[in-house]
Amino acid sequence: MTQDQIILFTLFAAVFGMLLWGRFRYDLVAFSALMIAVVLGVVDSKNAFDGFGHPATLIVALVLVVSAGLVRSGAVLLITRTLVDASRSLGAHITLMGLIGGVLSAFMNNVAALALLMPVDIQTARKAGRNPGLSLMPLSFATILGGMATLIGTPPNIIIASIRQESLGAPFGMFDFAPVGGIAAIAGLAFVALVGWRMIPARDDSALKPEDLSHYIAELTVPAGSKQIGKRLAELQGTADKSDVAMLGMIRDGARVYGQARNVALQAGDALVLEATPDALDEFRSTLGLLVADSTRHELLHADGEGVEIIEVVVPNDSRLNGRSAQTVGLAWRQRSVLLGISRQGKKITAQLRKTELRAGDILLLLVPRDTAAHVVEWLGVLPLADRGLAVTENSKVWLAIGLFGGAVAAASFGLIYLPVALGLVVVAYVLAKIVPLSELYTHIEWPVVVLLGSMIPLGAALETSGGTELIAGALVSLTGGLPAWAVLTVLMIVTMTLSDVLNNTATTIVAAPVGIQMAQTLDVSPDPFLMAVAVAASSAFLTPIGHKNNTLILGPGGYSFGDYWRMGLPLEIIVVAVSIPAILVFWPL
Repeated sequence: MTQDQIILFTLFAAVFGMLLWGRFRYDLVAFSALMIAVVLGVVDSKNAFDGFGHPATLIVALVLVVSAGLVRSGAVLLITRTLVDASRSLGAHITLMGLIGGVLSAFMNNVAALALLMPVDIQTARKAGRNPGLSLMPLSFATILGGMATLIGTPPNIIIASIRQESLGAPFGMFDFAPVGGIAAIAGLAFVALVGWRMIPARDDSALKPEDLSHYIAELTVPAGSKQIGKRLAELQGTADKSDVAMLGMIRDGARVYGQARNVALQAGDALVLEATPDALDEFRSTLGLLVADSTRHELLHADGEGVEIIEVVVPNDSRLNGRSAQTVGLAWRQRSVLLGISRQGKKITAQLRKTELRAGDILLLLVPRDTAAHVVEWLGVLPLADRGLAVTENSKVWLAIGLFGGAVAAASFGLIYLPVALGLVVVAYVLAKIVPLSELYTHIEWPVVVLLGSMIPLGAALETSGGTELIAGALVSLTGGLPAWAVLTVLMIVTMTLSDVLNNTATTIVAAPVGIQMAQTLDVSPDPFLMAVAVAASSAFLTPIGHKNNTLILGPGGYSFGDYWRMGLPLEIIVVAVSIPAILVFWPL
């Protein structure tokens, strides 16, 4: 063993020890290890920061921005209200999301599948009042498992197919992976849905619960040409219940309609009086296509075309709003802003919102033109509450957002364009179409995760170039001498899984596939079962957040620590090996 190999193995051991300890944040540990490797000369200073431009790092950053665009456009809400019910039990929710994720990831890149479903899962968790960390890891594992079934589902399968073509003259086909990968995926999904999620460490319930949020009295207007015109208010009750919105009444021609309002047919210009949290209110508005104000105020609000944002403020004694209404201070025509809701400690509000006399202590929900929040707050003399990431769903762009994303994924899946480039084009299109505001472009990226990947990739590359991975391969060949074929396959899978948990799964495949072919030649058997074993094992990176990009993506949003993954991941890897070896021997005989 050379000096460089000793240093790198020691560094990897130290990094994983520190990460499992959890005393220091993972990005600091990884970056410190990279700097030490550079100082000790095992990583060339010219290549020290290559990881920050690596496709894996770029994909993680771009996927997070694309996910934000899918949320803001209403694409996530469309899926949520169509397929996902927040009233389901956690187990039922994980089963449904796992099935959806597994099927999607078989026919699209599994990173893209997670990018589509992760915001759905987070929103459902928030609506159900539970921590998203309880369901994000099962969803990540499900999308990884589903990708094993087809050629395009995961990068290791594509690499294995190309290596087979170079070595044996023909690649694997689109569904050649299905018999083994599909069986492993089904067994893994069953474990994750029924048992695995219960092994996730109990999380501090830091998710925003409905009772933790201010409930606002708000008004939404029925626009001209709305599909809701002619419907009775009672007919909207199902949507209101699903969105957790309480319908209190209706305003027509400036007057409240009580009691019989539930049986009155809606007309253009009617305003629904509601009580809800901001997120619930936005979901209800987006689902039914309602406006936040009358047509005149709505046009003022969107006059500059830059979109709107929601802010929450408190009215102090010295505010110009204290003792006055939004209408009398000219909030709409002076500031192009709209009072969307009022929260007043359970007290009734009987007048129209914009005519209601506001009091010190009222919490207001304001819609303001983007990037004018600070000016509006100063002009009103109000105090902003802590930013809770509230956003207005731009549901008019939902199909544009879905079309751009779907087109990019399809093009990348069929090899027409490189996945990072495809995602980059989607991000550019989202910004140009104002689906994602330019001012928020970088706020959606989990920078600690980017630093983690950017730091670990050069360390993994150094281990490979120093001969560390070849050392492992040589030891593996010696270890399996004289063992039966099924035992050799088992050892190969276990070692490949271990490498994949430490290195990028693409790098693992490149190293392990030639080792598998060499083993087959030594045993004088077909190399196909060995290549299949490497394909399944390289994708089965469930023990750490760095082995697979999907696990890295959920690290921040799920609030996981480095040591959380192995609890569900270790038994899952054992199950994958246990079902894959018999399947390989049946469908790809030696």
